[in-house]
This record gives sequence, structure tokens and C-alpha cells, in this order.
Amino acid sequence: MKIEIKAVDVNIPENCNVILGQTHFIKSVFDLYEAIVESSPTMKFGIAFSEASGKRLIRSDGNDSELIAHAEKEAMKLSCGHSFIIFLKEGYPINVLNRIKNLSEVCNVYAATANPLQVIISETELGRGILGVIDGQTPLGIEGEEDRKWRADFIRKIGYKR
Repeated sequence: MKIEIKAVDVNIPENCNVILGQTHFIKSVFDLYEAIVESSPTMKFGIAFSEASGKRLIRSDGNDSELIAHAEKEAMKLSCGHSFIIFLKEGYPINVLNRIKNLSEVCNVYAATANPLQVIISETELGRGILGVIDGQTPLGIEGEEDRKWRADFIRKIGYKR
């Protein structure tokens, strides 16, 4: 059996975050939509889900036509069965991630990031699957006292701590 491994870059639009995961059921598109809207009703988003059987279509939903189209394009580029990709604007993955992870059909979340993202894909005669991700870049050093202060100030500035 021949196995090919490759890295696929995910194009993340400016001022967006992405969530990449695996799910197992066509109903996922509906449930992902509801989880995001119920958690953060003002967030703009687009979802695409790669069906792994039947018609094997990219199924999509969301509340922003540009983000939906972008999610469809990136899902097609990945072409990994039962994977989903969500692009978020005007909010963060932290606002919706627990709801998404708690959906009964979600098997795995590989990434929730705004960093440069590469998806490591394996391809066989059967199809393609996600092995893992490269999320951002490698560390350049260890945090110092000034860096700790910056981190604490930043978290407060964006409203996650008092």
C-alpha cells in the first residue's frame, strides 16, 4: 500500500481565526452552526464539512457569505473525509470551542488559531486524512519577567481578566 504524506497550508483571512476538526455525521454542519450562534450570536463565521461517503460533497453553512465560500475552498483543498473547518471573525475560538468539542458527533479538534497553519495529511488509495497540524512557529526563548507582565496586561486589555 502506498502512503503519501504532505503539508497543506491553510489560508486564514486577515482578522480571522480558524478551527479545524474531525466529525462523523452529515448532521454536523447544522450542529456546528447552532453551537456557534448560541455561544456567540454576533460572531461572523463560515463552516465547511467534507462528507466521507454517499455523494462526498463539501457541505457548508454560516452567517457570512465570504467566510462560507472561503471555508468551502479550504475544505476542498484539504479534501480529508469527515473533517470540518470553521473561519471566525469578530470573536475568538475560546468563545465557541467548548460547545464545539461537546457536540456528540465531533471526534477531534486539531487546531483553533489565527497563526499560520499547516495540516499534515496522509493520502492512500482510499482517501485522505489529517495526521496533525503545525500551528504557528517554534519558540525563540523562555519568557522573562517583562514578558509575563506583557502577557497579563494583554489578557486584561482584550477583556479576559479584570
